[in-house]
Amino acid sequence: MISILGLAAALALLVYLAMRGMSILIAAPLCAIVIALTSGLTLLPPKGSTEVSFALSYMTGFTGFFRDWFLMFLLGAIFGKIMEDSGAAHAIAHWVISKLGVKHAVLAVVAACAILTYGGVSVFIVAFSVYPMAVGLFRDANLPRRFLPGTIAFGSVTFTMTSAGSVEMQNWIPMQYLGTTTYAGWQVSLIVAIFMALAGFYWLTRMITKAVANGEGFEGRDSDPASRSTSTLPNPVLSLLPLIAVLGVSFALQDYYGKYALVIALASGIVVATLLNIKSFTDFGGAISLGATGAVIAIANTCAVVGFGSVAKVSPAFQQALDALTSMPGSPLVAAALAITVICGLTGSASGGQTIALPLLAPLYVGADAPHPVDPEALHRVIAIASGGLDSLPHNGYVVTTIRAICGETHKAAYGTVGALTVVVPAIGTVLALVLFSVF
Repeated sequence: MISILGLAAALALLVYLAMRGMSILIAAPLCAIVIALTSGLTLLPPKGSTEVSFALSYMTGFTGFFRDWFLMFLLGAIFGKIMEDSGAAHAIAHWVISKLGVKHAVLAVVAACAILTYGGVSVFIVAFSVYPMAVGLFRDANLPRRFLPGTIAFGSVTFTMTSAGSVEMQNWIPMQYLGTTTYAGWQVSLIVAIFMALAGFYWLTRMITKAVANGEGFEGRDSDPASRSTSTLPNPVLSLLPLIAVLGVSFALQDYYGKYALVIALASGIVVATLLNIKSFTDFGGAISLGATGAVIAIANTCAVVGFGSVAKVSPAFQQALDALTSMPGSPLVAAALAITVICGLTGSASGGQTIALPLLAPLYVGADAPHPVDPEALHRVIAIASGGLDSLPHNGYVVTTIRAICGETHKAAYGTVGALTVVVPAIGTVLALVLFSVF
């Protein structure tokens, strides 16, 4: 009982500290100590000891995720910064926005984010790239700026991030545990993605329309960025080629290289983007350096919550909850979806939650000796979609960065929309996927 209360208190404290602006690198280990103390774990093991402890569990989770995914984070961040510095990301976003226009301001922002995200640009880079144009578009359309984080997040981390073929991490991690490809369950994925896109967009526009009807409008700030001059941007069609290269190479090589196909794919995107935009860079060396630095920060933040989850994983409360979820009567897919949802909510990270959960869940559902065998492709897709739900709680790194650092809003003003679109909509999408896999 004490372990359960400690786990709940640690999660609540982590959410609170994140909302108060504390670095996740500090908040995560502090909250993990709460779990350790209420679970009877030793904080620091004696010399030469291998007993389960806070320090060993936390650092095993932290370094394990770093070891497995640093190359992907590094190349992904460099690819995103090259696309940003060359103007290619801006060119794509501006082209989409210019074609749809002020009348369809919300759709334009969502579409620009979706294209960049599905093409392999980091969701953080997408937010930074699209935000300046989104501000201008919302200003021209006189739409409340508190909806900017939700609009950007909806286009980036919902129907594109977890869909079949996506080169985002959340669609690649299940491959190594389930023996699948990024296109696993693509038929159901397509239906669910279309549903999430349509339902989420309808809900978003309804919320904005209601706010405008209540007298809300755009409020300018002295700090608002100016959009990059279109005369300095590269050709938008050519700017799409690096994204196509990433998608094409990952598709061609994933059967042979598994998750490491993403390394080759992102490297290919970097090469193509560099060659096509060699004259458009403002600071090529700086972009690479900033990308590398950003990769370390991004993966360290994710590793911090993975470490938190690793300590939670060895607590009695976690094992009790996992046993209860996986032994539920009925479809094993439902049990897996619930387990992933809970664990990703606990860690505040879709990729971190998957990394913790899949080594525990995969043997239960995949393989000749699995006690509850299910179709690996169905499991892959359900896990990917489910991981994109409760991961977007207020302490999620992307949520904090987008709301506060990029858009300059508060959780009080903006998180309601973000939560509705990135928690509720994916949760409904998960239910739809479960229904479809049970039918087909």
